[in-house]
Amino acid sequence: MSESNTSLQINKKTFISSGLILFCLMILSGIMTKIIPAGSYDRVVSDGRTMIDASSFTYSVARNFPIYRWFTAPIEVIFGPDGLMIITIVLFILIIGGTFTILDKSGVLKYIMALIVRRFTKQKYLLLASLVFFFMLFGALLGIFEEMVALVPIVITLSYSLGWDSLTGLGMSILAIGFGFAAAISNPFTIGIAQKISGLPLFSGALFRIFIFLTVYAILCIFLIRYARKIEKNPEASMVYQEDLVVRSRYLVVNSDIETENLLNNKRLKKAVIVFCLFVLLMFALLLSTSFIKGLSDFSLPIMGLLFLIGGVLSGIASGFGYKNLFKALGSGILGIAPGVLLILMAMSVKYIITMGGVMDTILHYTSTTISKTGPYATGVLIYLFVLFMDFFVSSGSAKAFLIMPIVAPLADLVGITRQVAVQAYCFGDGFSNLLFPTNAVLLIALGLTVVSYPKWFKWTIKLQLLVFVITMLFIGLAVKINYGPF
Repeated sequence: MSESNTSLQINKKTFISSGLILFCLMILSGIMTKIIPAGSYDRVVSDGRTMIDASSFTYSVARNFPIYRWFTAPIEVIFGPDGLMIITIVLFILIIGGTFTILDKSGVLKYIMALIVRRFTKQKYLLLASLVFFFMLFGALLGIFEEMVALVPIVITLSYSLGWDSLTGLGMSILAIGFGFAAAISNPFTIGIAQKISGLPLFSGALFRIFIFLTVYAILCIFLIRYARKIEKNPEASMVYQEDLVVRSRYLVVNSDIETENLLNNKRLKKAVIVFCLFVLLMFALLLSTSFIKGLSDFSLPIMGLLFLIGGVLSGIASGFGYKNLFKALGSGILGIAPGVLLILMAMSVKYIITMGGVMDTILHYTSTTISKTGPYATGVLIYLFVLFMDFFVSSGSAKAFLIMPIVAPLADLVGITRQVAVQAYCFGDGFSNLLFPTNAVLLIALGLTVVSYPKWFKWTIKLQLLVFVITMLFIGLAVKINYGPF
């Protein structure tokens, strides 16, 4: 965001700092292709999905992946195997930028915030705890993550209206979504796929995972409430205080009770909010349906984006915003968020470089060989760390499951831990790192919608991440101790 009249705009410092980090990671990935021997596993197709044959690794002749392609990778990746997914994500973020600007300029967003603030003025922390639980539950039960990014700007606006900062807003939204995804109960994209590959009954062991979910929820709520109270007492204690000053005034709902009543009595805005809320309900219905309709999850992101766009446009029309102003707001929102596209392409190119350089499977082989020589508890922890490391290159939970679990499942049998423990370690490693690594496109999108740079996000969350890391390692130890199964 900036001082321009565009509501959502990539902050210049955020863009530069994130871009430099990703550029260094691209160079590091390229260097790895020069020093790690090339190798590969055979792939087998099962139920339409490609998986690794864990016993088939062989070294191969080094691939000719020239240095100049390290720098062209952000363009090449569009035409690579993940091209369709990347294009979908890019269109999604552009739609968010344009639609949010319509909601802001038309007054629809201000009306919604005034309604919520009036209702929860004396119950702010109940609202915070409820939002965190709501977002975490969607991640834990349905595996919703990137689809909820559309709501991040709205929660940021709500945070400003309640006297908090953009970090609190990110905590209530993207941090809660990610922690719920990691502390999964029945996440079909991690728990479901990993259990299926491991031969475990689908969603077995749920009681233990519910206990994990409630523990993580309590930790996150305490962290956010303590931080919000700190910011209320001393706004300048926020590490994004100066950045927030630039945009906060734009999101102040109203300055008096009379102004609030006048705003809430605006019949056209009330009608516009009803229209938009109907489309939000359709979006949630879609998210719920993905768990019951086979194949729908593959199209959920573009459908979510389309519903968000249509809902924003129709609510803008209903508010009396005018077609000329509406399309002007849509265009300025898209242009404001467009620089984030480059960051996404750079993040995706890290995996592309490693894969095209032929060393991805070698990394898998080296790591699995090392893990196989350890004891039961150490194996559980090392699987966790292994998946955490691989998430740096492959952020997709389901793609990583098909890549890693065919190796990890028989490895668990070899060292004497249950496959359920291996699945739990996989889920932890895949989920929590989504909010830590700058190669995760969803995290970059969320930060790009705010004034928060990646270094400041890292500094703000790292202590919480380390605490959760320790707690989850203890859960792995407990799972090994109780022989968490059924097998």
